[in-house]
Amino acid sequence: MDLHDQLKNLFPDHVISNEEINEDIDNNIWMQDEPIVCKYEKRKGKPITILEGYTGATDDFKALAKELKTKLSVGGSYKDDKIIIQGDYRDKIMQILKKKGFAVKRVGN
Repeated sequence: MDLHDQLKNLFPDHVISNEEINEDIDNNIWMQDEPIVCKYEKRKGKPITILEGYTGATDDFKALAKELKTKLSVGGSYKDDKIIIQGDYRDKIMQILKKKGFAVKRVGN
């Protein structure tokens, strides 16, 4: 249940226009001071991509992790304020994050 559904339950008479919905989608409300760091590592001989440096709410970062894993069709996890994605997907992840309005910094080769 997202925020719009919760508000609809609280205020059933309020009508949401398409402009309000589009503004919410276009303007991601995730607060960020510095760029998200996207780096590549190998653990036990297998490549992984690590995202760190997010300064907003933990739930938003977890939702972002789930969305990235779904879009890339890969496994991964969220631990210690880091998103860990299995495989080297730095370029694709950076494109997705830039479309969402994040500043992204690539670290490593």
